Amino acid sequence: MIAHSLGLFLLPCICLCAAEYYLVDDRIGLGRRFDGIGGLSGGGATSRLLINYNESYRSQILDYLFKPNFGASLHILKVEIGGDAQTTDGTEPSHMHNENDENYFRGYEWWLMKEAKKRNPDIILIGLPWAFPGWVGQGSNWPYTFPNITANYVVSWVIGAKQHHGLDINYIGIWNEKDYNVKYITVLRDTLDRAGLTGVGIIAADGNWDISKAMLGDSYLNDAVEVIGVHYPGTMTIKEAMITGKVLWSSEDYSTFNNNIGAGCWARILNQNYVNGRMTSTISWNLIASYYEDLSFGRDGLMTAEEPWSGNYVVESPIWITAHTTQFAQPGWTYLQTVGHLKHGGSYVALTDGNGNLTIIIETMVVRFYLFVLQQWYSKLNFMNKKDTLFQNITPIKVSNGYFTLQLDVDEVYTITTVTSGHKGLYPDPPEAAPFPKKYFDDFNVSNPPFSEAPCFADQTGVFEYFRNLTDPGPHVYTLRQVVTQRPVTWAYDADQTITVIGDHTWQNLSVSCDVYIENENGGVFLAARVDQGGESVKSAMGVFYWVFANGTYKVTNDLGGEKVLAEGLSGTRVGIWHTLTLTVKGYFAFGMLNGYPLWKNAVVLQPLNGWAAIGTNSFEYAQFDNFKVDAD
Repeated sequence: MIAHSLGLFLLPCICLCAAEYYLVDDRIGLGRRFDGIGGLSGGGATSRLLINYNESYRSQILDYLFKPNFGASLHILKVEIGGDAQTTDGTEPSHMHNENDENYFRGYEWWLMKEAKKRNPDIILIGLPWAFPGWVGQGSNWPYTFPNITANYVVSWVIGAKQHHGLDINYIGIWNEKDYNVKYITVLRDTLDRAGLTGVGIIAADGNWDISKAMLGDSYLNDAVEVIGVHYPGTMTIKEAMITGKVLWSSEDYSTFNNNIGAGCWARILNQNYVNGRMTSTISWNLIASYYEDLSFGRDGLMTAEEPWSGNYVVESPIWITAHTTQFAQPGWTYLQTVGHLKHGGSYVALTDGNGNLTIIIETMVVRFYLFVLQQWYSKLNFMNKKDTLFQNITPIKVSNGYFTLQLDVDEVYTITTVTSGHKGLYPDPPEAAPFPKKYFDDFNVSNPPFSEAPCFADQTGVFEYFRNLTDPGPHVYTLRQVVTQRPVTWAYDADQTITVIGDHTWQNLSVSCDVYIENENGGVFLAARVDQGGESVKSAMGVFYWVFANGTYKVTNDLGGEKVLAEGLSGTRVGIWHTLTLTVKGYFAFGMLNGYPLWKNAVVLQPLNGWAAIGTNSFEYAQFDNFKVDAD
């Protein structure tokens, strides 16, 4: 028996019982290699608002996520490879909108990976597609018809990460939670190898365990896959996955509201994914809840940063639950064989670095371990009075004759360790929370934008990017342009129209205006208010939609699909000419102006009563927007 560090990890809501004795012993051998704890940005657009924070607050948030021995101290960052399509809470732009287009500076995932690397040079980076630009599918909603095209597209992202940002991608995935394709996986492995990327591993299939059964009967597939990654396994593994001998990960997990209930769920997952399923890495969806809360799965991140306009963010309890593991065990440590369930409920694991340190994670129980230990860190999730104790360094454990006793209560987390580098990072409180400004204006006049998206616009179908309009010598040189012209290979139920939302979902009475420029001879654009849905439900969004078309007509509808018509008529709008739309909604009535003159009035709007403002296009088409303005009551 050797001296080790000791970490304890407790789960909520387990009754205490009489004292029991457990021996942690490395003499019977070691288990699997620990591969780390991570967070997932994407799937989709879950970090969208983070980039719009002022730098001082943004840096603090990033430190809480990635800085070693400070906050969550994550070992892994997994990001979405943007595919121009809706992937839960919005769309993320592709680096190749079409086959002749390459731009490795779109979106914010490149920036996020660099910021994570800046704080932790050893962080593991993973890329996974949720959707693909339409050209990859060659007219179908399927990325596997031409596996060489898809593989080259994905590998170009890996190469671009290195060439343009100095980022080494460690792993790449197949297609999030969709069917895998054996031919494509082997082609992807071959394409990576031919590009000199033999060190980039393939994780498959980011869904259920089915691929493990196929791997047992296909040696080429088995050789191509380095990690079997599963989503939301409920801490359980199937026997076929174990028989493969491959590394097993819960490559997406958690997806829970980030209050104390979520923190307890996260604690249980981090422990039992190995106890029950021998999974050596767990990755949280999502990394940070940095999107409008009224979109799908609001506040399902490890922490919350959804108000760049106020600067407010919240370091939620899952951050400190994470720290109990990540600050005291690193990738490359090894699980001991002496892991299991406690007699009266709960479980424990033990990990060692092979150099005299050990971390033990225990669920609520009165326990005795034969170990040598020192420092003690403690958290208590108090569901009664909400007065939580989170990640406190308390009095060291006293060891007597190789034994110590620890009295555990419910809803607690302990880490006991010889590692002395643990630290609870702390910044001054951020500003108070505040609603989105009722008066908002953006002229998009940014000559060298740091990011491709305008602040606070959350694309729900299509991609809206800053654009320099070289054909306009007048006031519309810098605009916002919708750039997706072909329906993507989708992951969710994208709308047939493109749309980006902004503002406060509680807005009821407001006036919104925008200059619009139709580029397609058969095209059309809209301005909207009270948009009630986004995310995976965007296709069925309701609101007040004011459309104008290149054929000289207008339409007012109660739905994004344009079926529930409230008013329609002639507008005189044409392609290639700037027009100014103004939409006012007050109570149950809506009014519209074109170029400063009334065009329609008194459209009756019974539902919805509140929602975001929005702009968009009639189809996947080029169109430009400028001088966006909101004035809400």
